[in-house]
Amino acid sequence: MFWNAKGGRIHIEDTDMDYITFGQGDDVLVMIPGLGDGLTTVKGMALPLAYTYRMYAKDYRVYIFSRKNHLEKYAEKTVNKGYSTRDMAEDLAFGMQTLGITRAKVLGVSQGGMIAQYLAIDHPELVDRLVLAVTLSRPNETVRHVIDSWIRFARQGDYRALMIDTAEKSYSENYLRRYRRLYPLLANIGKPKDFSRFIVQAASCAQHDAYDSLHDITCPTLVIGGGKDQIVTGASSVETAEQIAGSELYLYRDLGHAAYEEANDFNSRVIAFFSK
Repeated sequence: MFWNAKGGRIHIEDTDMDYITFGQGDDVLVMIPGLGDGLTTVKGMALPLAYTYRMYAKDYRVYIFSRKNHLEKYAEKTVNKGYSTRDMAEDLAFGMQTLGITRAKVLGVSQGGMIAQYLAIDHPELVDRLVLAVTLSRPNETVRHVIDSWIRFARQGDYRALMIDTAEKSYSENYLRRYRRLYPLLANIGKPKDFSRFIVQAASCAQHDAYDSLHDITCPTLVIGGGKDQIVTGASSVETAEQIAGSELYLYRDLGHAAYEEANDFNSRVIAFFSK
């Protein structure tokens, strides 16, 4: 009934890393969330996430990993790649190996897609098939501008501005027309006590550059983008797919960064690719 959902924690170096798992399939699916992980980890979210992604539960044992905890020590090093997406991929590989995951389908969304690129580059033995959704492989002016704004809001503790700007840049106008009335609530729901975790992760997005190494990805890969993406741009999805030999590309031309939420067929498209 509850998709065998449960949470867990892995000891890593001098800290730990939260994860949740659900589903009853024989194959393993690893999902890597985006920058929202900088505001809250998956701790305590096993049932809500299992419900959200319940269509995967029949065929897969799903694992969703957060980045490791206690990133405060990197907060003063963000301009010097204090904790990079490649470091995050190394931590993820350690987490998978600790749990006995020897090979998995991997779905990375936004920053999760950046991490997934390095997982496939540095640990190809762990990745069977790969989906990179609304992500980029090297910095561009659009993402630099967006990340700079978000870091500024975070340093000011302006959670409401951060959430509104994220929504306005992620969702389609049709979606926003229905949900803008909820903006007054955004200052009160989910605000972290400290923004250093978010700042560290945000900085890593602006510095991510795996473009020249993408040719090392040899597993079957699907790149999904939003043609109107105002955060990483749709062009980033195109160039990422062009750089990965044999990859497939699908663009939701009328959707933006939240295509993975707004497109009704997103999850079925991912499942169809993983089932090939």
